[in-house]
Amino acid sequence: MSGTARCACTSSVEQTRAVAAALAPRLRVGDVLVLTGDLGAGKTAFTQGLAAAVGVDEPVTSPTFTIASRYDGAELTLHHLDVYRLDDVAETLDLDLPDLMDSGVTVIEWGEQILDALPAGHLVIRLVYGEGDDDRELHLDGGADWFDRLDGVAEVVSC
Repeated sequence: MSGTARCACTSSVEQTRAVAAALAPRLRVGDVLVLTGDLGAGKTAFTQGLAAAVGVDEPVTSPTFTIASRYDGAELTLHHLDVYRLDDVAETLDLDLPDLMDSGVTVIEWGEQILDALPAGHLVIRLVYGEGDDDRELHLDGGADWFDRLDGVAEVVSC
């Protein structure tokens, strides 16, 4: 990545969702967000905050078993994928990523497993456990296209 890294520290699920909500107005159709981190680190909570901010009015849950969910928001369509159960990168062909990217923003939980199949310019958001039970660090890192768009996002809840 190229020097766009930002970090936000949160101490509640609500704050994690607030960081996602701060990112929402900066998103464009075709953006791919790769969420990484240990089980329970807040990937789905982040996606819930993002979905609410783009006008999704239905419950957002982890698509662990369905692999992909689509949410039509007032502002954007949100494609929510969970690739944890994929055995290899070749299985991503079944997801039809180019079509998803043409019609909205794509959020991929456990996306580090398929980085080779993703377009350049995606944003990686790594969620890391902090000291307390609800403390998290969110590390946002993207290509040059994200440099200006990430300004102000981490400052919502800065470290």
